[in-house]
Amino acid sequence: MENQFIICKEKMSKIINNLENIYSGMKAGRANPTILDKILVDYYGTPTSVNQLAAVSITESRILSIQPWDLSSIGILEKAINAADIGINPTNDGKVIRLVFPQLTEEKRKEITKDISKIGEESKVSIRGVRRDTMDTLKAMKKNSKITEDDLKISEKKIQNFTDSHCKIVEDLIVKKEKEIMSI
Repeated sequence: MENQFIICKEKMSKIINNLENIYSGMKAGRANPTILDKILVDYYGTPTSVNQLAAVSITESRILSIQPWDLSSIGILEKAINAADIGINPTNDGKVIRLVFPQLTEEKRKEITKDISKIGEESKVSIRGVRRDTMDTLKAMKKNSKITEDDLKISEKKIQNFTDSHCKIVEDLIVKKEKEIMSI
């Protein structure tokens, strides 16, 4: 039974971590190095991440600078960023690639906050799905006489508390990200 609690909590925590990763990659009108995390560059036949090929820094609030360690790789870096279709065109001066993040319009901010809410709600649905699956497992254990009725009731309360606390975390993340987007 205790094993079910651990599995339940781990699954819910993974959902929260996934949501945080998604939110960190969302463009907010500010330079954000995480936008490059999923871009792989074909460097001498090996898929390599941008941050392994270059120093990535924020030079101004809306400008991300990418300075390759090997200047001969600047062309393939630029090509990989263009191919990734992140919505920002890189500029290359021969030594540094710059990504200038455009200022967000009010309409675009509202659109992004709708996406934030939708993704957050999907995360809460996933958390509730984990709760349902865990409850089903516990009910099956009760049916097979592996746990008592009292154990089942206590477990249901405990799992509901996990669910409520994780849904509250998701709600807090939604509010935080929406404030971030709307305050730019």
